[in-house]
Amino acid sequence: MSSKSGINDLAFNQNEDAMKLAIRKMEKRLEQIYEGGGKSKIEKEHRKGKMTARERISYLLDDPSDYLEIGAFAAYEMYEEHGGCPAAGVVVVLGKVSGRTCVIVANDATVKAGAWFPMTGKKNLRAQEIAYENHLPIIYLVDSAGVFLPMQDEIFPDKEHFGRIFRNNARMSSEGIPQIAAIMGSCVAGGAYLPIMSDESLIVAETGSIFLAGPYLVKAAIGEDIDAETLGGADTQTAISGIVDFKAANDQECLDTIKKLVAQFGERPKAGFDRTDPAAPALTEDEILGLFPENHNKPYRTIELLKRLVDRSELTLYKENYGKTIICAYARIDGWAVGIVANNREVVKASNGEMQVGGVIYSDSADKAARFIMVCNQKKIPLVFLHDVTGFMVGKRSEQGGIIKDGAKMVNAVANSTVPKLSIVIGNSYGAGNYAMCGKAYDPRLIVAWPSAKIAVMGGEQAAKVLTQIQVASMKSHGAKTTSEEETELFRTISERYDRQTTAYYAAARLWVDAIINPIETRKWISTGIEAANAAPVKPFNVGVIQT
Repeated sequence: MSSKSGINDLAFNQNEDAMKLAIRKMEKRLEQIYEGGGKSKIEKEHRKGKMTARERISYLLDDPSDYLEIGAFAAYEMYEEHGGCPAAGVVVVLGKVSGRTCVIVANDATVKAGAWFPMTGKKNLRAQEIAYENHLPIIYLVDSAGVFLPMQDEIFPDKEHFGRIFRNNARMSSEGIPQIAAIMGSCVAGGAYLPIMSDESLIVAETGSIFLAGPYLVKAAIGEDIDAETLGGADTQTAISGIVDFKAANDQECLDTIKKLVAQFGERPKAGFDRTDPAAPALTEDEILGLFPENHNKPYRTIELLKRLVDRSELTLYKENYGKTIICAYARIDGWAVGIVANNREVVKASNGEMQVGGVIYSDSADKAARFIMVCNQKKIPLVFLHDVTGFMVGKRSEQGGIIKDGAKMVNAVANSTVPKLSIVIGNSYGAGNYAMCGKAYDPRLIVAWPSAKIAVMGGEQAAKVLTQIQVASMKSHGAKTTSEEETELFRTISERYDRQTTAYYAAARLWVDAIINPIETRKWISTGIEAANAAPVKPFNVGVIQT
């Protein structure tokens, strides 16, 4: 039975309406992204006898409705001068193939012929990172024209650029992580190394081709006239060069062969995280939508959110009466044992009588969180972080109380943690608070955001005031005079630009988060993330030097 005890019904309904509107806006944007390069491009692929990237993935999955998509918003509202690049021209999902959780990477040939933009490379590297960290098989469905040449300088030579993909192929192979690649369209230039550096490769007759240089480049380089099929078609690369292992008559046969190959994988050592029979929260999950405030400055009872995320709404609170601006708790999510670290957004009273602002990390809460993280590592319990943090407490009292020392202790514990970390950005994630709560820089196995998320070095209003003051001071130093009206307009312009850069969409476009999700799907993302992480044994934990 649902319980809304202590909930202001009017505020609840307003919050719920705002969140539902934000979710619908997100879903509409996703619908457009799922069309890739558009219906005409999709029809063109079908006329060639090819499936689209998303159709191939759906066919490959055991249950086409049960998967997590990584980076759907990658490159969102980017590269508009080149016509845009929906989902960065590549689809990445985490789902089951022949009963095994796999990472699937599929080039979308409807988007610029599957060409690689800078964000395409970053997204592919993220897919490999997920496979590598969790020891998951990875399946590449290759259909790409190669690097997008107008932006080659941003994709080719640096450490985290295109070449890193082949280095990762080699590293994953050396550690026994299975890689299967299917050449289902073009595969050219440096990109040709990806399938051949995988453990096994397949090619589709007539539509698939692989070569270091295509016919036009061969003609220009050495004067040789040759057609694409003879140069690098299925017969050439399976019967003559022998570099490809399997030939398939069409997309379906190719994908069926992949399923058979995956079905024969042997079992590997697992982490052994504890799991009992899953149970739904005792309190209604949908109430999450109304409990989170539309106005991010308003306090709310974080514990009520948590009770609607965990099995049976049961939490075992760690140091409940100490460091109250962070909630640390043991719980289960979909049966999995987890340790939760969540910013408490209530205004609380410390045992020394100090009133503490919700969402701010104080010395006592940092100290508590650091110890809890270390204990979870000791007990091999995965960690779940829920961000709604504006940063660490500042001022004379905090500095003299050693806030830097205690904050460093928490950051150290997060950085050295070896159990899987999963981060959910539900509200604010500002400044060093983002780091301490396991932001992207701290290697969460998955990091996702609610539509309400804001990620930045500080809040929009604070930042805009600082930037406006700097701009006005600069103008005055050059002899310019400003009116109050001009300063107000400058503040508005700066504020709008800054606020745009803090949104969940801006973060997701740059892969600072893996996805923007409906809050109701939070349990699914956590559960699937832990199930994936359970495939990789946990390394020993060592925090190094901590100043106490």
